[in-house]
Order: sequence, then C-alpha cells, then structure tokens
Amino acid sequence: QVQLAESGGGSVQNGGSLRLSCAASGYVTSTCMAWFRQAPGKEREGVAAIDSDGRTNYPEDAKGRFTISQDRTKNTLYLEMTSLKPEDSATYYCATGPRSYCFFLLSYGMNSWGKGTLVTISS
Repeated sequence: QVQLAESGGGSVQNGGSLRLSCAASGYVTSTCMAWFRQAPGKEREGVAAIDSDGRTNYPEDAKGRFTISQDRTKNTLYLEMTSLKPEDSATYYCATGPRSYCFFLLSYGMNSWGKGTLVTISS
C-alpha cells in the first residue's frame, strides 16, 4: 500500500501561483498519479494526471494553467498552478490508481489518496 502526503497549499490572491507537492512512500509502483480537488458542497473533480511514460491529461479549465510533473527519484508528484482564480479554491488531493481510471481522472477508480491540502484564492 502506498502512502501519499500533500503539501504546499495556502492562500494567494487572484492571478497568483502555487506549487503543490505529494510525497509517496511505501510500496510505490504506480503507473499513474493524479491530482483531484473538492470544494465545499461540490463533487470531487480531477485536475491533472500523469502516467508512467510522462503523458499528461488535463480537463479543459486546467489546460495552460496547471502543470503536473513527477520526480521518480524522489517519489514526489507536483502540481504547478498559475493564473489562479477564486473558483480554484478547494482541498487538493493526490491519488494513484490503475491507468484506465487515473489517466481519465475517474476518482472512483483510484486506490490510494492523500489527506489533502487546502488552497484558497482571494478575489
């Protein structure tokens, strides 16, 4: 079982940037990792995925603003977020799972989740 721990959340102003990190430990053999977010009262949604070949997938709203990357030597996943908007405010989670679910940001198919890090964007 892999353990995931997010960090890097915080409060920034509209238009600002943040970089989130996710440290993986334990039995790390993931073929795909992803970032999801959940705002109060809303469903969890995927914002970026990366597979073992480095291919990435983003929903339309994240394209051009968010960049997912990973450092396999450090077992760390990153999410660089720019041009942040108030509607990006949410708790952000990293997760891992089978590529068939993970790459397409299907949260119900993910195996392991971190506890989340809170991102707040003020207008």
